[in-house]
Order: sequence, then C-alpha cells, then structure tokens
Amino acid sequence: MSRPAPVADLLSLVIPLRNEKESLAALLAEIDAGVKGLNRRVEVLFIDDGSTDGSWDVVRELAAKDERVRGFRFRRNFGKAAALNAGFARAKGSIVMTLDADLQDDPHEIPRFVEMVENGTDVVSGWKKIRHDPWHKVFPSRVFNAMVSKLTRVNLHDHNCGFKAYRAEVTREVRLYGELHRFVPVLAAAEGFTVGELIIHHRARQFGRSNYGARRFLKGFLDLIAVWFRTNFGHRPMHFFGTLSVLFLVLGLGIDLLGWILPFGWWSRLFSTLPIVSYLFAGQSVLTGMLSELMLARSPAEEPFRITEETPPPATQL
Repeated sequence: MSRPAPVADLLSLVIPLRNEKESLAALLAEIDAGVKGLNRRVEVLFIDDGSTDGSWDVVRELAAKDERVRGFRFRRNFGKAAALNAGFARAKGSIVMTLDADLQDDPHEIPRFVEMVENGTDVVSGWKKIRHDPWHKVFPSRVFNAMVSKLTRVNLHDHNCGFKAYRAEVTREVRLYGELHRFVPVLAAAEGFTVGELIIHHRARQFGRSNYGARRFLKGFLDLIAVWFRTNFGHRPMHFFGTLSVLFLVLGLGIDLLGWILPFGWWSRLFSTLPIVSYLFAGQSVLTGMLSELMLARSPAEEPFRITEETPPPATQL
C-alpha cells in the first residue's frame, strides 16, 4: 500500500494481541501514564490476531473513548509477524514501537526507547535481563538467543523480546513474513541500520497464559536457518549452491572410488552408493527450502492476512 511520509512528532505504538481482553484497558492506562512528558503525539494501533475471547469488543470500546486508538481485526489467526506487518504498514509516526499486550512490558520504559532512537540508533531492542517467566521458557530462549547472535553476528541478549523501537525507515524497508518477527534487528542490520539494546523492567504475566512451547522453539530454529541464508547469501546464492555442489561431487567421487578399491565384492559398491543417494536427497531438500526462501524474500510484497474489521478513525484522527 502507498504510504505518506512519517509524521515527525508522532510516536506509533503497534500492539499485536490475541485473547488478551483482561489486559487491554490497563495497558492503555499505563501507556497514557508512560508517555506523559514526551514531546510527541501518540497513536496506539491494536492488531487483533484472531482473538476468540472478546478482545475485539474491548478494542472497539477503547477506540470509541480515545481518539489516539486505532484497531484492526484479522479474520483469523495469522501470526505475530502478520500482525506486526499490518501495524507497520499503517503506522504514521517517525518512530514506531512494538510491545506485547500481556502487561509484561512496562510502558513507563517508552521514553527511554524514544530517547535512544532520537540519539541515532535505528533499532532499539529490549533486554529482559531479569525475567519473570518459568524456567522452561527462559532456558530455551537463552539458548536460542545465543545461537542467533553467533550465526548472525548481531549480538543481542534478547532477540525474542517484543519491546522494540524503530526509526520509521526500518519498518518501511524490512519485510516480514512467516514468523520472522523475532529477527527484525537481524534483517535491519543486514540493510545497514544500526542496532542497540536497552535493559528493561520485565513483569510477570497477570492474565491468560503464554503461547510458548517446544513447537515455537523448533519454528524459531528453522527460521534462523532461513534468516542466516537470506542475510549471508541473499544477493549471491551461487556462492552457497556452488560450494555445496562441489562438496557433494567430491564426496560422491570419494565414496565411489573407495567402493571400487576395497576388496569387499559387489555389495561394497552397493552400500557405498546408498550414502550418496541419502546425501543427495538431503541436499535437494535443503536447497529447495532455501531457494523457496529466496524467491519469497524477493517476490513483490503482499499482505497474506485479511483485515475483516477496523475501528473507524475519528474526524480528529491524525
């Protein structure tokens, strides 16, 4: 969609949510307290990612009472990356912030993020140095963060943190799809933007339950492979494919030669061929996935989600 130039003195808060109706009114009240004293106007964008608990009714009520609030509702659950995409596409501010709707992020931290962006950092990522989450969520997250920092060379302690601030240019240039929301700093760094982090106050969840699980960790690992490939070989894929092809060729020739040299009879040649077939199938699967990833990253941008309803902007809406 065509987007006007960012509004210089406007801060956009993009808040994806799913089944968080108990938190929304309290969150907006905390945001109101947190942004007092900021020399900026504020807009709050709630993106309802297919809630089934009545969250959208709360968003509509908040929007009717507060002209700063805009709400957008997905027809079904499309995921956090889609929700952020929708918010980024509709945010009007020169600084865009994201935070979760579960009250674990403290809105009183907002001015610190804004100050860091105004001082020259393009992306500011929150770091929950002291976390109030169960160990089975904290430990895999720390392992994952270490892997991301090592493979991408974007050294952040908490890539998963949803509390982030961006210069508007970042949200307009970095394209999200699938579940790449946790890799925005990595994708931004690959485009030449500066990335920093800020220690934040983390709070225990008050309502509902977390969606974290082993399946999410697996998806994150697969996405990490995709992002590593995209940021390292996105503009020169032949360097990767060519090297891998040479390795497979050398491996195949080596095993085949070994099968002819060793005096084990015809079955040695048969069993020396089987690993080659296995490796080729594995290689083909990896290459197919990476090629698909590259094509998706370079394809024209489109919105895979469908907004079925949005709060009508008041006459005084920015």
